[in-house]
Amino acid sequence: MTYLLPTEPFDRPLRLAVLISGGGTTLDNFQSRIDAGELPAKVAVVIASRADCRGVEKAKNYGVPTVVLPRRDFSSTEEFSENVFAACREAQADLVTLAGFLSLISIPEDFLGRVMNIHPSLIPSFCGPGFYGSHVHKAVHKRGVRTTGCTVHFADNEYDHGPIIVQKTVPVFGRDTPDDIAARVFEQECVAYPEAIALYQQGKLQIREGRVWIDGE
Repeated sequence: MTYLLPTEPFDRPLRLAVLISGGGTTLDNFQSRIDAGELPAKVAVVIASRADCRGVEKAKNYGVPTVVLPRRDFSSTEEFSENVFAACREAQADLVTLAGFLSLISIPEDFLGRVMNIHPSLIPSFCGPGFYGSHVHKAVHKRGVRTTGCTVHFADNEYDHGPIIVQKTVPVFGRDTPDDIAARVFEQECVAYPEAIALYQQGKLQIREGRVWIDGE
């Protein structure tokens, strides 16, 4: 898989497509940081895989164009993906961000290196099919690890796979519940995802031999 990444900064805010399946908390984070002038981006479209997810109402309240594409309405991953990325093209999205999007998609050639995902663990731990949302934090709690965190990565056509851009770590304490762990990780998600998007907007990311390199490192 060949990723084509920008090598120069954009001269305008990055146009984001935000893909959701749930409450839209990542959308909230993006919008609050955009409004504060901390994220050089604009949410151009929200695409939801469920009509009843809370994030749809949030998107409408933000005045963001919203497209609902229920996964069950499509017979295959390919058909579903074609419709998702058609909506991204229609919105002239520069970057597609998976924000709690639970449906597998097939990324077309013109979007390779233009799709990011965030996962609430330190990939490659606690990731892959079945590891999403609270399931991740329950597994972390059960295993008794001392450190967890979140990972932002370029998406490919596998769950929680693709070159890693940013990781943030948090401690896990013996008294923690899965909810405690989730809250601590989400605080870092709110930092990591905008950081990765800003690096992309600034043209500072390149991929060599399957690894992400950041200018200045």
